[in-house]
Amino acid sequence: MSTNTVKAIDFMGKRKIAAGISIALILASIISLAINGLKFGLDFTGGTLIEVGYSEPVAVEDVRVVLDDAGFKDVSVQYFGSDTDVIVRMSNSYEADLGDRVMDVLKEKTDASAVMRRSEFVGAQVGEELRDQGGLAMLMALAVVMVYVAFRFQFKFSVGSVIALIHDVILVLGLFSIMQVNFDLTVLAAILAVIGYSLNDTIVVSDRIRENFRMIRDTSSIEIINESLNQTLGRTLVTSLTTLLVLLALLFAGGEQIHNFALALTIGVVVGTYSSIYVAANVLLAMKISREDLLPPEVEEAVDEMP
Repeated sequence: MSTNTVKAIDFMGKRKIAAGISIALILASIISLAINGLKFGLDFTGGTLIEVGYSEPVAVEDVRVVLDDAGFKDVSVQYFGSDTDVIVRMSNSYEADLGDRVMDVLKEKTDASAVMRRSEFVGAQVGEELRDQGGLAMLMALAVVMVYVAFRFQFKFSVGSVIALIHDVILVLGLFSIMQVNFDLTVLAAILAVIGYSLNDTIVVSDRIRENFRMIRDTSSIEIINESLNQTLGRTLVTSLTTLLVLLALLFAGGEQIHNFALALTIGVVVGTYSSIYVAANVLLAMKISREDLLPPEVEEAVDEMP
């Protein structure tokens, strides 16, 4: 064992507990996705979006009740940057005068004067295409990751990396399903970003594990992985914390439009940091990674025959 490195934390000693937590969270996520599903936004389901500006602050609950009583379907009302600007989302099919009818109801039933700033419609067919293409993009990203890690490191590392990424994606989707937060194109983009972030973290850890397996002899795989994780722990925490500072600022001060994007990334960074330490390394041990797996192939020297 290297004498220059102090093993501060016994990560792999808690690997079974971590595996149990991960399995429980994944099962909870899958159950919620199966029962509740995702609350798809208008980008995927189709519907109408109307931005309304008021002359003075208005309660979104009052606006929602007014539109519900007027017969509009599946109305969602949220603030858009301030308490005088609201976004109204509804699943009503396209009608040329829908925006005008909504504004007539709001002007009649609310005290503050209201102005329509924009009205947009997304067709259901377009939403389905976006959903299918988004799912395909995630699958392609995972496939490319597996090929890349297999070529750069070794097949066992690629399996560990992809399982860690699948773990991260399922947990983010599961939390959005449990909380019933709108899942739109910005959240899909955030999940693809999470895949990239988590992969980068896993690559750094995997590179150190590979180097230590090659340099350290007569030591168990658990001890080598523990030392590697401790050597990269400082870098992992600094990267994650600085990223989280930016994401938390976007989450609480970035406005409604990017709120769900920042939420998905915040969850993804936390989960990705955890998976790069426990999930990927746990898979390596389960697949019985050894020094022989990582040694470069020996080149046999040709022996010149004597004439």
